Order: sequence, then C-alpha cells, then structure tokens
Amino acid sequence: MESLLVPLLILALVGVGVLLTARALGRRKDHARPEATPQPALDPIELARSSAAKLTEEQHRRLYALIAQGQAMAAVKVYFEATGDGLRASHDAVRALAAHPQPFRPEAPVQAPAEDEDDAPQRFAYRYRAIASKGDVTREVSSNMLNDEIYGRIRTLARSGDTEAAAQALTRHSDISLKQAREFIALLED
Repeated sequence: MESLLVPLLILALVGVGVLLTARALGRRKDHARPEATPQPALDPIELARSSAAKLTEEQHRRLYALIAQGQAMAAVKVYFEATGDGLRASHDAVRALAAHPQPFRPEAPVQAPAEDEDDAPQRFAYRYRAIASKGDVTREVSSNMLNDEIYGRIRTLARSGDTEAAAQALTRHSDISLKQAREFIALLED
C-alpha cells in the first residue's frame, strides 16, 4: 500500500494543479474582454460624424492627412491619443472616417454679425466667395469675414448708388484694398 501512496499523491497534486491553471486561465479571459456584452452596431456614417465631432481642427487635419497618405495605424494612434477611446473604438472610428469623410465643424455655431456695421467684423469658420462680372471682366473676393447677409448689404449699397460706402464696407469685411473694392463694386452697379 505504501508503494501506491506516493504515486496517488503525485496524481492528486497534478490534478489540483490542472484545475487551478484552468480556473486562472478562465478568469484571465473574462478580464481581458470587459466588453463581452455585445455593443449595438452604429451606422458607419453616424459613427464618422460623432467621431469627427470629438476632434479639434488640428487633430482633424492631421488625421485626414494620415488617412490620405495610407497610414491607417498612425491615424488610429492620433485618434486614440486625441479622444482617449479604446484601441478598438479608435480603429472603428478611423475606418468610418476614411469611408465617410467628414468636414470639420466647430462645436458652437458662428452667429451672424450684429446689425451695427461700426463693430469690428467677425471671422467665420468658412471662407465666403463673392464673384462679380460684367462682360469679360470678372473679379472675386474671398474672405472669412463675409457672409450672405453682409454681401447682400454691400450689393444693396452699390445698386442704390452709394458705391463709396459699399467699397468701404467690402474692405472692412475682406483683406482687399480700397482700390480693389471699388473695382469690384463697379461690376455690381446696374
């Protein structure tokens, strides 16, 4: 009986060791995947929109530059560092942004300037292009201090005959000289 006791003890210890190892591996798998509950799948376009909204203008520009260069892993890293989302979420976000490009949208909408034209012109998040032509002469003014409302007031001033006030308003809301503004306003007169 003593000759069987040592092998039985060894067999029992090996069995306990196997059970403990299996249990430890099972726990490790459970901790490695905290998102074991299935996440609802987001629409890729909506995922791209929400992902782009988390980025600053500089991060947005860098991310799309990397996507355009085919550096997806670097883009995932930029997104991960910018948002703090997990690696999987960052990867999914970059894939959605690459498949459905999103323009940069500032968080707060920019409001139109006040009615008082004496105030300093406000800069908008977009560039406005105003084009005037007469015959074969065409002029363009591009500025982020113009919008439809301001340009409409300038056109109204020009068409009512107050070309000097229109030219001054145009120079105040753009980066062109008074001479260039007068040339532009001359094309608006009818």
